[in-house]
Amino acid sequence: MKHEAIRVSSQEEPLVASLRLIRSRRVGATTFHRMVAEHGSAAAALDALPSVARAAGVNDYAPFSEAAARAELDAGLALGARPLFFGGADYPQALIDLSDAPPFLWAKGRLDLLDRPMVALVGARNASSLGTRMARRLAEDLGAQGHVIVSGLARGIDRVAHMAALDTGTVAVQAGGIDIAYPAENAALTEEIGEKGLRLTEQPPGLTPQARHFPQRNRIIAGLARAVVVVEAAARSGSLITARTALDQGREVLAVPGHPFDARAAGCNMLIRDGAVLVRGADDVIEVLATTCGRPDRPDLFAEVPTPCAAEVPEAPVQAQRPPPADISTLHEEILSRLGPSPLAEDQLIRDLNLPAGRVAPELVMLELDGRIARAPGGLLSRCD
Repeated sequence: MKHEAIRVSSQEEPLVASLRLIRSRRVGATTFHRMVAEHGSAAAALDALPSVARAAGVNDYAPFSEAAARAELDAGLALGARPLFFGGADYPQALIDLSDAPPFLWAKGRLDLLDRPMVALVGARNASSLGTRMARRLAEDLGAQGHVIVSGLARGIDRVAHMAALDTGTVAVQAGGIDIAYPAENAALTEEIGEKGLRLTEQPPGLTPQARHFPQRNRIIAGLARAVVVVEAAARSGSLITARTALDQGREVLAVPGHPFDARAAGCNMLIRDGAVLVRGADDVIEVLATTCGRPDRPDLFAEVPTPCAAEVPEAPVQAQRPPPADISTLHEEILSRLGPSPLAEDQLIRDLNLPAGRVAPELVMLELDGRIARAPGGLLSRCD
């Protein structure tokens, strides 16, 4: 497939401003959306960022430069990739309702696949023979019925699912740069998906993925899909993180059962025990998709992880809501005292503090810019120091 040339002109300021803001130090997806909501645009948020950082105690803060942003755009375009930014015409509609929707994506391949219904297939990297056969059959049968298969381009189940869906439609969400094949043995498959299917990533070109990038990738996999099917997964695995994220996002979660003695089936069996739909074949998935998403009778899997509420994003500017300095210091101490290394949901923190969300949310931005707290997908917060 030959990619048409794409040019980014100096008039396309929203794209450049969005890229600069999300690439700025300590600005994650949630902070990006919060600042844009507060200031009206990515460009206005960029202008306000140094003063927000100063208020957080960071005096030497400089946003990501326009030159660096344009260099990334040039690099991505040279690779045949297309930039998609939140609010743009080509941005995936399925991701728009996420509170931590990626503000910027690189895409390579068939953008038309984003307009079709998607099902995510995820599972173990060290998949069993039965697991790979099941993944292949599901991908083929779902693809034959018009569904695009989404996965993470990893070893095992991901690889098999992508290969089986190459001719009917597959989307691979990468944890690293659009030009980085990871793992290396998937290099040929990565190239083929870029021609026959679609590859997406929120990372800049040239970035080799690290451990923290995979949960970020998983939220995009879950967000794109109407349902996530876990084929094989250990009791503690990235596939279960994807399943939990899918539930937080209001997507359906299904699982293929396995033998109780096989550790690779432990996670799937646990999901089914806790209420996930049991999958014997593609018809089970189709039946779930034919029903109303978010059935009221569905058990709340992972109920201990509350779902963040997008409505809690403050509408007024940070500067207009800031309390006196003494109160700020006290509130920061209270926030940090309730956070630790284990992630806590933001809305749970707000409930614990017994304060209005509009009072707490701006201070979370301050603490994040100051490097005191870190955000994880699903609206989770943890303390850094």
